[in-house]
Amino acid sequence: MTPTITVTSAAVAKIDAVRSKTGRPDACLRIAIAGRRSGSFLYELDLVAPEDAPPDDLVVDNEGLRLLIDPASSPNLDGAVIGLDPSVMGGALHVENPNDGWRDPVAARIQEILDRQINPSIAAHGGYVDLLEVRDGAAYVQLGGGCQGCAQVDVTLRQGIEVAIVNAIPQIDRVVDTTDHAAGTNPYFQPAKKAS
Repeated sequence: MTPTITVTSAAVAKIDAVRSKTGRPDACLRIAIAGRRSGSFLYELDLVAPEDAPPDDLVVDNEGLRLLIDPASSPNLDGAVIGLDPSVMGGALHVENPNDGWRDPVAARIQEILDRQINPSIAAHGGYVDLLEVRDGAAYVQLGGGCQGCAQVDVTLRQGIEVAIVNAIPQIDRVVDTTDHAAGTNPYFQPAKKAS
């Protein structure tokens, strides 16, 4: 099913200005959901030449602007409005989506624990935890900021995050960390310098 997505006239004008400036007047706006942060969707919005459009994308013509919609994101984009964020100087595209947040009550409860208990605590170290999904009794999370690559991440995960979630929510028996910690900056651990 192709979702209904509205692009405001202000957003179309902004996109037209960028298309004109880049010399790509026929570029399409592609939208995809890239993940979640604090329960809200993260979006990828890109201008794509028509010939570079992924073949499986759904196509919607909207007031002189062709939208390309990632098919996997489609069910969660129905009713979304792409407008301009007035708080950003010059205006940046912003998505208002009625599907934002967790529909699953277990995921919503986990998000509440992350928002009220976990993230305020680890924010002091510049870190955060995002819930990606809940499946088969597991909460899949991703750690970022100061937590990505931190030497204490296993302690934080097993003795803090997992204990808080598993103790509060009987449907969850484990927390799975999907973070690529090798890509982190190891804020509290630096390898020994090699002797010259």
